[in-house]
Amino acid sequence: MNAALAELLAFSTQSLLAGFIVFLRVGAAMALLPAFGETAIPARVRLVVALAFTLVVLPAVRASIAPLHAAGSLPGQVLATEVLAGLALGAILRISVLALQIAGTIAAQATSLAQLFGGGAGEPQPAIGLLMTWGGLALAVSLGLHVTLAGALIGSYDAMPAGQFPGAESIRQWGVGGVAHGFALAFTLAAPFVLAGLVYNVALGAINRAMPQLMVAFVGAPALTAGGLLLLVLCIPAGLALWHNDLSALVANPFEAWR
Repeated sequence: MNAALAELLAFSTQSLLAGFIVFLRVGAAMALLPAFGETAIPARVRLVVALAFTLVVLPAVRASIAPLHAAGSLPGQVLATEVLAGLALGAILRISVLALQIAGTIAAQATSLAQLFGGGAGEPQPAIGLLMTWGGLALAVSLGLHVTLAGALIGSYDAMPAGQFPGAESIRQWGVGGVAHGFALAFTLAAPFVLAGLVYNVALGAINRAMPQLMVAFVGAPALTAGGLLLLVLCIPAGLALWHNDLSALVANPFEAWR
């Protein structure tokens, strides 16, 4: 019986160490992942979600991390490598959310709606940016973001093996490409608002030159606000669909999308 208990204790120790190794990467990524890493979500909820993702990822990657805990203890290097790998994955996926926020800010500035209603909890941002961000995240979660994120976490062990530091040059190229793509996506989403604002200001300038005595700013401000809100209704559904397609392609293959 003592031998059976000793064997059970050894198995439990190795299982706990394996779970802890996976939790290091999942927990670090969870701080930045879209939807699940938002500051508006309570820390306890994010902790529970991280534990749930750990239970999903662990069976798929246990064979690859077995050498790290075979001795019944963890090398000190594992603590650093797994946290860095999780942060790298979370940061590159977080750029998609930042693209929505940047697009909302550009759109709000272009249509003079930057001060309308104000922002919300967490990072202050215009109402349009808040609407686009939470609308996009709600759309992504409803269409199975949690499933694809679990697949990305499992795939990260092939791209960034456990116990090894990620390559600095690969991370640099990965990050620069991700930032460039994020800004391009943000401007694409905000392009209708920028074009509408440009046309409005050119027309306003022409009217002001033709009729200097008319207070065109007071006449045109309500039209700009109404036009911005109408454009928001017309463009947001297509913009969020475009953003979700881009996010889905990234999460499905986050390690090759921008290389």
